[in-house]
Amino acid sequence: MLENLTKKFSSIIKGIRGEAQITEENSAEIFAEIRYALLEADVALPVVKNFIANIKERSLGKEVIHSLTPGQTIVQIVNQELITLLSKDDDEKPFLQHQNPNEPQTILMAGLQGVGKTTTTGKIGLWISKKRKAKVLLTSCDTYRPAAAEQLKILADSVNIDFYEHKNTKSAPVQIGENALNYAKKYLYDYLLIDTAGRLSLDEAMMSELQDLQTTLEPSETLFVVDSMQGQNALTVAAEFNKSVKLSGVVLTKVDGDSRGGTLLSVQSVTGCPVRFVGNSEKLDGLELFDAKRFADRILGMGDILSLVEKAQESIETEDSEKLALKLKSGKKFNLNDYRKQLSQVNKLGGIASILNYLPSAIRDKAQNLDTLNLEKNVKKQDAIISSMTKKERLAPEIIKAHRKKRIALGSGTTIPEVNQLLNQFSTMQSMLRQGGGIGKNIMGSAPNFKSANTQIRKKNRKQKNRLKKKRKR
Repeated sequence: MLENLTKKFSSIIKGIRGEAQITEENSAEIFAEIRYALLEADVALPVVKNFIANIKERSLGKEVIHSLTPGQTIVQIVNQELITLLSKDDDEKPFLQHQNPNEPQTILMAGLQGVGKTTTTGKIGLWISKKRKAKVLLTSCDTYRPAAAEQLKILADSVNIDFYEHKNTKSAPVQIGENALNYAKKYLYDYLLIDTAGRLSLDEAMMSELQDLQTTLEPSETLFVVDSMQGQNALTVAAEFNKSVKLSGVVLTKVDGDSRGGTLLSVQSVTGCPVRFVGNSEKLDGLELFDAKRFADRILGMGDILSLVEKAQESIETEDSEKLALKLKSGKKFNLNDYRKQLSQVNKLGGIASILNYLPSAIRDKAQNLDTLNLEKNVKKQDAIISSMTKKERLAPEIIKAHRKKRIALGSGTTIPEVNQLLNQFSTMQSMLRQGGGIGKNIMGSAPNFKSANTQIRKKNRKQKNRLKKKRKR
């Protein structure tokens, strides 16, 4: 979602850092570029005006004039103002921290139909159970949409979370909510997540139902789910919603889509509610706790290495890595089963494209010629090739000769050159580990074609330099 906005801000930041002195003339140009980038990203106009005014006030003050690096100081100001724009300073209440061990913490989910509310309820339930190590119960108070409760039950079952199913289909939403809360208290659940009915547009019946649920259940959190691809229209709905039902936070879905980022930058200012979570994929683990500082860094092209490290710690099984380390220390050979596990680690992180999104723009720019889609297809191909091998072939790849290669290629739906490519890359990695290069010095180093792709880029750059030299000599 932030790709286009990040590109524009990265370009602006490069220009600012190059300025040895900040004057009214060049600062006016800088502010105009920032204003244009924000408006193009569909950020609400009042938010843009306020943001530019704050940067202007601080940039033309003593803070920058007396700085040894005025360009760098303005970058810091822009970064700080982005953090302020994305966060809510007065919200000191701890979010989703279980306060009373004798009472379940109730979370009410609200939003219009089609924004991904039910899926988001399942995602948050999974996030709480994993991150908070808590006992979670899900239930649905949506009595309008056919199979709404069944959908949430399937999601709950798929991630081993309990679901409260009301037997009486004619029960009112408030009655279902009360029954679920009593059940949660009886069986000592830490959290109760309640999915509510959505509508195509706001109406009195919807507001009245939510007000009754909020009054009766007294939830600690009421989260409004917003489709980030709806732009400013979604913010208008959220602001109207907040007038009738007191919201405690917003969850943005489809952040990995092609929206321009304006919803993310405007939501806190327009609704008065902080962003709590962002949905970054369709998978149930595709949910990220929102951190204003980290997202501000991403927008400015500074990357988010901390989030990548956290994601790696969650996704990569350290036990497997330790076993592999001990195996290599003992002198045992690195085999294709080990290589396959290294490939799966890249997939667990969301693939190469996902990893690149967390890296600083300077690194991403160097990798822009990489065909990440093709690289990820090759990862799947290589997994299929290894699957087509016998146990003996995986443990001793050196026995794979022409007749075996033909059988493996047929069995995996690939070609003999692709089988050869895998074996060559495996051999290179095996040599590196034998020489003490370490296990997966870089996880991405095990991804197919990365090395060859970088070699192609270097060759291309050399050719361009040689052409320029020849032209100068002429």
